[in-house]
Formats: sequence, structure tokens, C-alpha cells
Amino acid sequence: MEKIKKRVKENYNGLTQRMKLVANFIVENPNQIALNHAKEIGNLTSTSETTVIRCCHALGYSGYAEVQEEIRKALIMPDDDPFKALTEGIKSNSSFLSTVNQDIEFIGKTLQEFNETTYEEAVRQIINANKIIVVGLRTSYAPAHWLANILNIVRGNTVTFKGDIDDANHQLTEVTDESLVIALSFPRYAQQTISFAKAAKEKGAKVLSITDDELSPVGLISDTTIKIITPKPTTFKGMPTIFSILNAVISGVMVMDQENVEKRIEEYDRSKDYYYGYYKKD
Repeated sequence: MEKIKKRVKENYNGLTQRMKLVANFIVENPNQIALNHAKEIGNLTSTSETTVIRCCHALGYSGYAEVQEEIRKALIMPDDDPFKALTEGIKSNSSFLSTVNQDIEFIGKTLQEFNETTYEEAVRQIINANKIIVVGLRTSYAPAHWLANILNIVRGNTVTFKGDIDDANHQLTEVTDESLVIALSFPRYAQQTISFAKAAKEKGAKVLSITDDELSPVGLISDTTIKIITPKPTTFKGMPTIFSILNAVISGVMVMDQENVEKRIEEYDRSKDYYYGYYKKD
């Protein structure tokens, strides 16, 4: 955001009064710029789409799209190196208690921004889906695999997209408008996750993203987004928060679809009569 703030400061005196309204809005409400078209920004600033575009030109940009793209990148890509914070944490010799307290702190931060309506919508999407594909690669693979495994126990018809070792084209041929893709994506965002979610959406599937920001690459293409706030880097320090929220989602499914979940678990448990998946002493 520093780059665009600098441009506004340098060009502010040369803007018309209506353009100044737009420029002030850009600096004070970057999330609105990232999410809305120029016409909507014109409405929000009581100006017009034309004034918004002219303001962008006056600030030295090719148009509104360039301003929007720069703000999106600034919001989702931190200026600091997340791995630097990790090495500093090692040097500080963090104790067991401080580590656990940090996990509790970030679960609390996530809950402060948690939207109950969004949570209920996500749970309904899971319950109503004919088939679920869970995708999460690299740092997100572990929680994605766990989520798919538990969803298969409580509702069934859930698979995991495993990236290069899977046939993406085959999985996409089975996607319909009754399918749901659950995409887990955290910095640094895996391109395959975004590409698969986008392709499934083009085929009519709903996309539920579990990510760090509504403006993340997968968040921008999702129907519903559950935002999870984690310490950096997420790879090393964010898993407790992520698993806690995933557990809450699973609990929501079990409560809202109790009768079907109970039948499914009984059916799942009876499978041991046909296949002994666990060690049994003779």
C-alpha cells in the first residue's frame, strides 16, 4: 500500500475535488477497492465510474484495473519475510507455554472476525453437495487430507485432489453443479489449488475456500470463504488454528445433519465386518 499512498500524496494537489474524494477512499478503504468494480466505487464515493477512472489516470495508472491489482497484491503479500519471524522465534528460545498461548491467541483472533452466517452457509454447502473434492497442496495438504478423511466418515462421497499424482482431468469430468470443491490455500499459495478450483467452478461446482483472506487468489473465486488468521509462517505455526476451525466445521455438519450422520457412521463402522482394517489379536 505504500506505493499507492505515495502516488496519492504526490498528485493530490492536482486532483479535482471529486477526484480527491476517490483518492481518499482508495487510501482509507483498500478492501473495498480490491473487491468492487469502478462503478460501485463511484456509488460509494458519491461520484461516478468516470471520475474513479480519471482519478486512477491522474495518479499515474493505466486505469482502475491496475490500481485494483496493486492493492490486491499489497493486501495478500506481506512486506516482511515470514521465515525471518520464524528464525527470530528460534533465537528467542520460546517456551512451551508461550507457544501454546500463541495458538490460543490466533484462534481468538480468528473467532473475532468469524462470521456465523458464512459458517452456516459453508456447513449447508457440505451437507447438500452430491460430491466433495478437497484440494490443498504443499503446506495445506495435511489439513486437507484430514478434512477429507473425516468428511468421508460422517457423510461419504468425498475425495482428495493430490496434485501431480492425480488425474485432474478425470476428476473434473465428474464435477457437476451439485459438486463442492473445498480449497485450502495459505501463503505461499499453491498454483495447482487455484487452477483446480477455478476449473471446477467453470464447470458449475461451488467453491468453499478456507484461506487467510477473502482477497487471496482462491478467496477471489470462491462462493464462500472461511477466513483463518494464523501466525507466520503458516507452514510451521498456523496448523493448530487451521485444525481448530476445521474441527468446528465438522462439528457443524454433525449437528445440522445429525440423523444422516448417525446412519453414515453406523454404516461405516459395520464395514469392519468385511474388512479388518485394524490389528486384532487372535
